[in-house]
Amino acid sequence: MEFFAEYASFLAKTVTLVVAILVVLVALAVLRGRGRRSSGQLQVSKLNDFYKQLHDRLEHSVLSKDQLKSVVKEAAKAAKLEKKAAVHKPRVYVLDFDGDIKASATDNLRHEITAVLSMATPQDEVVLRLESGGGMVHSYGLASSQLARIRQAGVPLTVCIDKVAASGGYMMACIGEKIISAPFAVLGSIGVVAQLPNLHRLLKKHDIDFEVLTAGEYKRTLTIFGENTEKGRQKFQEDLEITHELFKNFVARYRPQLAIDEIATGEVWLGMSALEKQLVDELKTSDEYLAERAKTAELFHLHYAEKKSLQERIGLAASVALDRFALTWLSRLNQQRFW
Repeated sequence: MEFFAEYASFLAKTVTLVVAILVVLVALAVLRGRGRRSSGQLQVSKLNDFYKQLHDRLEHSVLSKDQLKSVVKEAAKAAKLEKKAAVHKPRVYVLDFDGDIKASATDNLRHEITAVLSMATPQDEVVLRLESGGGMVHSYGLASSQLARIRQAGVPLTVCIDKVAASGGYMMACIGEKIISAPFAVLGSIGVVAQLPNLHRLLKKHDIDFEVLTAGEYKRTLTIFGENTEKGRQKFQEDLEITHELFKNFVARYRPQLAIDEIATGEVWLGMSALEKQLVDELKTSDEYLAERAKTAELFHLHYAEKKSLQERIGLAASVALDRFALTWLSRLNQQRFW
C-alpha cells in the first residue's frame, strides 16, 4: 500500500508539472501574439477540374479500352472546337459559411467577398453554401451586410442550404436572389430570444449583498445577481420586440413575396414546407446545383485561410492537449465516483 501511495504522489506531481508547463506555453503564446494580426492567404481551386477528375476516374474503371479511346478522342475534338470558337463561359464563385453563435466565419467571408467583387461582373454568379442555426444579432447583422455588398454590386447571389439556415442564418440567406434548399433542411426561426439566470434569491438567502450601480435609467435592465424589477423586465421585452421588428423588416425587404407576419413567429420549417411558404425558391442540394452549373460555367471555390504564427500554433496545440487531458481525468473521476 505504501508503494501505491508513493506512486500516486509521484503521478500527481508529474501531472501538475505537465499542466503547469502547458499553462505557461498558452500564456506565452497569448502574450506574444497579442496586438499582432495574422496575415492570411486566399486559396482558389477550380471545381470543374474536381468534377472532371471524378468523371474520368469512373470512366477509366467502367469503360473498355476501345470505348475509352473513343471517348477521349471525342472529348479532345470538342475541346478543340470550343477553343477555336473562343467561347467565354460565365464564372461562378463558390463561397462557404459555417456559422457558429458569434458568426466567426465572417472574418474570412469579408475577404472572400472583397476578392470576388474585384473581378465579378453581372454576367457571373456567386454561390454561397450556408450552414448556420443563428446567433448574436450584431454578429449576423455584419455577416448579412457583407452579403449585401454582392447584391449592391449587381452580381447575382445564390444561397444553397443543405442542412440549416435559421434565425441569423436565414437573415443571411434571404439576401440571395435565389435560395436553394435540400428537402429536409431547417429554415425560418425569424424571432429573437434572450435568457439569463438570476441568483438574487440565493445570494439573499446566504446574506450576500450585490450592488449594481448605473448612470442612465436603462443602462442595466436585467442582471444575473441583482434584484430584477418589473419595469426592467418590460424594458428588456420592449428591446426584444424592437429587434424582432427590425429583423422582420430586413427579411421583408429582400423577400417581399413572404407573408412576413405569418412566418415571423420563431417557427422553423423543413425544406419542402419552406418552399410552400416561399422561404426558398427551389428544392435541390448544393452538389446537384453546382454539378449542373459546371456544365456551362467555370466554377471557382474561394477560401481565405488565416496564417497562424508559431506562437498561435503552440498555443492551440497546448490548449487542445490541456482539454484532452482534462476530459480524460474528469472521465476517470466520474468512473471512480459512480462505479
